[in-house]
Amino acid sequence: MHPDLLYQIGITLVKGIGDTIAQKVIEILDDVSLLFKEKAHRLEHAGIPRKLITEARRPEILQRAEKEISFIEKNKISPLFVKDANYPQRFKECVDAPVLLYFRGNADLNTAKIISIVGTRNASSYGREVTEKLLCDFANTYPGTLIVSGLAYGIDICAHRAALKNKLPTVGVLAHGLDRIYPHVHRNVAVEMLEEGGLLTDFMSETNPDRQNFVKRNRIIAGISDCTIVIESAEKGGALITASIADSYNKDIFAVPGRVNDDYSTGCNTLIKSKRAALVTCAEDVFWEMCWDKADSAKKPAVQKDLFVELTPEEQPLVDLLTRSESMPLNTLCIELNVSAGKLASLLFELEMKGVVRRMPGGSYELI
Repeated sequence: MHPDLLYQIGITLVKGIGDTIAQKVIEILDDVSLLFKEKAHRLEHAGIPRKLITEARRPEILQRAEKEISFIEKNKISPLFVKDANYPQRFKECVDAPVLLYFRGNADLNTAKIISIVGTRNASSYGREVTEKLLCDFANTYPGTLIVSGLAYGIDICAHRAALKNKLPTVGVLAHGLDRIYPHVHRNVAVEMLEEGGLLTDFMSETNPDRQNFVKRNRIIAGISDCTIVIESAEKGGALITASIADSYNKDIFAVPGRVNDDYSTGCNTLIKSKRAALVTCAEDVFWEMCWDKADSAKKPAVQKDLFVELTPEEQPLVDLLTRSESMPLNTLCIELNVSAGKLASLLFELEMKGVVRRMPGGSYELI
């Protein structure tokens, strides 16, 4: 275990700190343990409020963190701190990303393609059939695609089961700690997912699946993936909340259309009608919008050689990466180059002005 895990857990337990404030504290201090060990006046001088420092020094904070470490070690859980290399990189650019996640399983949370699938708990036969067909097509075209959902009744559990059936890794995001499974009837599927994916949460053990936790759960489903697909949803519901959060993160959203008089197609049809989601009837629609080329592309000749464009030392690695790929989404470029979205956007803009790259539908980029 990381020597600072005690303090990484501790900061999530400080009353009134939340994820956004916690990230600011981490940015100020760099070393999270200083919140618990450094002299109070020095922390105040650095910009940490006195009330927050006082709350952090309550002895029960680190006592509870020690208890959680024992649970983590006993159950082979991987804690993912926001500054760790194995923390989901797609989530790092989200302002309210959890500073600490708990993961059990073997999935790569930074794999090249991640799709979230959400929908109503009252799935119809139509919704289940569409889900199964999409997952089958994803598996045939991109076998390593990671499928993320919420382990709930309806579309969620259908997506997990279809992923397992088609040998796709699948991760369930939970609204409670990893000491339980809710709903309990999905326990067998959850156990199977530990071998072909995993379970992920930002809640500690002994946390119940309370109503307010599901919205927090939904932001992880939205933030961890490249895109979110909504398959059947009423006019209001958790799936639409997830889609709204994904939109706030500038993620691509897809929706499966349904009959106009079906209550559980209203949400999807509204997303499409309002142009907040792209219509999807088959996996090919997702591939096209995301600019995921099905065939392995032949290597393109180097742009600098063909176009005699002068590239800066920062631009060259980006061009080299796109040279080896037909196209690539912004999130994937960030991960591959290990640069922030803001910095990458600036580089891409300069290359567009030089006539080297162009933006494609779905937010991907390719060489001209």
